[in-house]
Amino acid sequence: MSTTMLTAGSGSAVMQLGVRKAAVLLIQLGKDRAAQVMSHLSDSEVEAISAEIARLDAVTADESSKVLNEFHDLVTAHAHVTQGGFGFAQQLLEQSLGPERAKEIMDRLHAAAVQMPFQFLHRADPAQLRGFIADEHPQVIALVLAHMPADKASMLLGGLPAHQQAVVAHRIAVMDRTSPEIVRIVEGVLERKLSSMLQPAEVSQVGGVDPLVNIINRSDRPTERQIVEGLEGLDPSLADEVKSRMFMFEDIVGLDDRSVQQVLRQVDSAELALALKGVSEAVRSKITTNLSERAAENLLEEVELLGAVRLAQVEEAQQGVIRTIRKLEEQGVITVRRGNDEEFVV
Repeated sequence: MSTTMLTAGSGSAVMQLGVRKAAVLLIQLGKDRAAQVMSHLSDSEVEAISAEIARLDAVTADESSKVLNEFHDLVTAHAHVTQGGFGFAQQLLEQSLGPERAKEIMDRLHAAAVQMPFQFLHRADPAQLRGFIADEHPQVIALVLAHMPADKASMLLGGLPAHQQAVVAHRIAVMDRTSPEIVRIVEGVLERKLSSMLQPAEVSQVGGVDPLVNIINRSDRPTERQIVEGLEGLDPSLADEVKSRMFMFEDIVGLDDRSVQQVLRQVDSAELALALKGVSEAVRSKITTNLSERAAENLLEEVELLGAVRLAQVEEAQQGVIRTIRKLEEQGVITVRRGNDEEFVV
């Protein structure tokens, strides 16, 4: 299955399989492709599928084959819909899969495309929403709560004034059917009124200094330096905050001796010699004092024998040492202090 197909509607296609089939599918795809698909799922979906994977016992070859084929058909249908709409997708599917199978797949896509009313309320702060909705007519409140998940509806109902709770609860209980047109009108009015308090759906979750630092930390040294220098020109205070959270090669002087020794065991001597070319005496001393006398002499001799080297080579070698430091930190082998991290327990 191609990488392109995994990025085109793969997330929604996976969830249309159901949790068990989704678990079987991800096992068949392998770690890298499974991670790629799961990146398109919500946290709750990932949790549900992960739990199912943990529970899976034996999966027959026949079941695996059927799941892979079903997923392939769904992703293909998604791609056709994106290309030319539902009608176009159905025509192509009928040609390749036959009318019955095409109808089955398209029915599933249509069902997934139907969005429940009042989805925008899920982005509203519950406290603000509670205060806002209390001013609405009891029938409107009942209509909204009836379209919300039970846990959120319960929280909102419980926050209403006591005299409103019973009235709204009664209207929910006796509510039978409401015209879709009325639901759309109420939904539109409320969305406009709440637009000022709605929380952004994605921006607040993916931005910030921490994601930026993670990106920079995984860049090569020239890119890292260029970004930091650019930030210094745009926003000096932000640049200082970013630098305080990053680990630069020169920051090795701040590591305790035990941590430096752990790092040096993992670094190739040739790479280390190249990384030390042109560094400050403090950095060089921090390294050599954590080596045996003989190893330190050999290292310094190797640095001198290198002669003139390209800056890019030195920076790449330093980045290799930093990658080792980050790996050991992630493994819990060493502790790296950043910025204002000053609280330690002895």
